[in-house]
Amino acid sequence: QVQLVESGGGLVQPGGSLRLSCAASGRAFSRYATGWFRQAPGKEREFVAAISMSAGRTTYADSVKGRFTISRDNAKNMVYLQMNSLKPEDTAAYYCAADPTYNVRSYDYWGQGTQVTVSS
Repeated sequence: QVQLVESGGGLVQPGGSLRLSCAASGRAFSRYATGWFRQAPGKEREFVAAISMSAGRTTYADSVKGRFTISRDNAKNMVYLQMNSLKPEDTAAYYCAADPTYNVRSYDYWGQGTQVTVSS
């Protein structure tokens, strides 16, 4: 089992940057693919980015491609989401997730979320 705790959210102006962090606890974190999802008020949760167990493969939603970068440090049990050139439409609660299978839809373990607000 994996427990996930996100941090790093906040208020940022359009065009700014934030780095989200996800701290994982539990055994064998390196055996889990991890992903970031987001959910804006009144909208469904959507996939943002995923990274494979060894960090050799990444996948991004078209809406964030070229602006966001997912990474992980298995030695520290950490996953990161670097967000650059932020737009108001990036405003949402961001969730870290982990799953034994690399995918962009279904994850077994979820964090509690961290709020990102992009506004001037």
